Amino acid sequence: MTANLEAGAITDPSASKRRRHLPGVEGVWVFVYADMAVFALMFGCFMWDRHHAPELFETSRQALSLNFGGVNTLVLLTSSMLVVLGVDALKVGRTHLAPGFFGSAAACGVAFIVSKILEYGHKFDAGIGLTSNAFFQYYFIMTGLHLGHVAVGTVIVAVLAVKSRSEQAGCSVTMYEGGATYWHMVDLLWVCIFPLLYLVR
Repeated sequence: MTANLEAGAITDPSASKRRRHLPGVEGVWVFVYADMAVFALMFGCFMWDRHHAPELFETSRQALSLNFGGVNTLVLLTSSMLVVLGVDALKVGRTHLAPGFFGSAAACGVAFIVSKILEYGHKFDAGIGLTSNAFFQYYFIMTGLHLGHVAVGTVIVAVLAVKSRSEQAGCSVTMYEGGATYWHMVDLLWVCIFPLLYLVR
């Protein structure tokens, strides 16, 4: 009898529909779509200008450090995995693991910020700035805006780490899913920015 009830719960179409939902709240997704549309517009403008000045953009691209870009990519991908593990821990009732996962993800965010500041410092020391040429104007604007998103996301994930220590952390994961959605957007944006600026010839 119990097995039949469990099978019915799994195959019930209405139950399946109830389980399907966007993680977090709708407002977060509206912001994510709007934010990604703005970045997509910048990416399009960048590619248009690069098409009309390929030598300038290629020469400038070679001044970027693949080491910084590669490390930053690895750090953000790791942080996204940790956020996923944190949300999953809450969903399956292993709430004691969530603070560690979220805290480690926040630490990755801090590491990204420090790395990007060091990279900017190297550029400034070499006499490269926002007004150097069109490529570096895009570089500083896109990576600067993204850095701001990382800073905000790091604070959000740190707050989730603190809140997940509560005994009631596993009661509702909507807030955690919303924070994770924002963080994954930050990660996705960098996955687009990194090859666009550092790799594509």
